Amino acid sequence: MEIIIGSSPQISQGMPAKKQPEVVGMVEAKLLHVRKPRKGIAGPSGMERRQKKTQDPLKGRVLTMLVPDADLLPKDIEDCEYKVVLRFSKK
Repeated sequence: MEIIIGSSPQISQGMPAKKQPEVVGMVEAKLLHVRKPRKGIAGPSGMERRQKKTQDPLKGRVLTMLVPDADLLPKDIEDCEYKVVLRFSKK
């Protein structure tokens, strides 16, 4: 019989630790257009225009923005899902 006094060693098996989200610094953009959300899912021709049947929120607004320097954006912006936070300041 062996008696060991102290803590047991940590086992490194199991689920990997959650990856912390990448934080990108502030990126300045120009607001080009603001419009109300779409009411339906059919395009001008009457055909379905989206792959998934989703609805825009009733109180939402669709903003079209231009980022003058795309090098400031994350390289994987088209492949990953990012949370975007807006801060407005008057000129």
